[in-house]
Amino acid sequence: MNTNQKPHVRVVAAEIEQDGAFLITQRRPEARLPLLWEFPGGRVEPGETDAQALARELREEMEIEVAVGDVCLQVTHEYEDYSIDLIVCRCQIVSGEPKKTRVHDLRWVRPEKFSEYTFPGADQQSVDALLADADERAAERAKD
Repeated sequence: MNTNQKPHVRVVAAEIEQDGAFLITQRRPEARLPLLWEFPGGRVEPGETDAQALARELREEMEIEVAVGDVCLQVTHEYEDYSIDLIVCRCQIVSGEPKKTRVHDLRWVRPEKFSEYTFPGADQQSVDALLADADERAAERAKD
């Protein structure tokens, strides 16, 4: 067994859109990668499906219940001490209003404002894909 191998973590995140804005959360000051912004979510625990983990994380972090939809992006990213598989799913809030229960802050952000926030590497890839998708959808609407 290679003892130099980095830990590998599976993480799920939610793409939640309302009225053209997306929900992002800020990591707590004591967290790894402190005060950076991300799509809400967290680690998949042993025995959980991605959907179960995502629903649990959003309930714990912001006291909301969500319907977990399709996977819209999957990214593998290498950090210095570990690597992650980030799975982003489209979600819809079915009950509750997001609260800052276990996040430092939260915001509803329109795609054109994402550049004002700093995201960790894997999340930045998610943001870039979301913005490309939003541009594509806007171009399609313009054709109609």
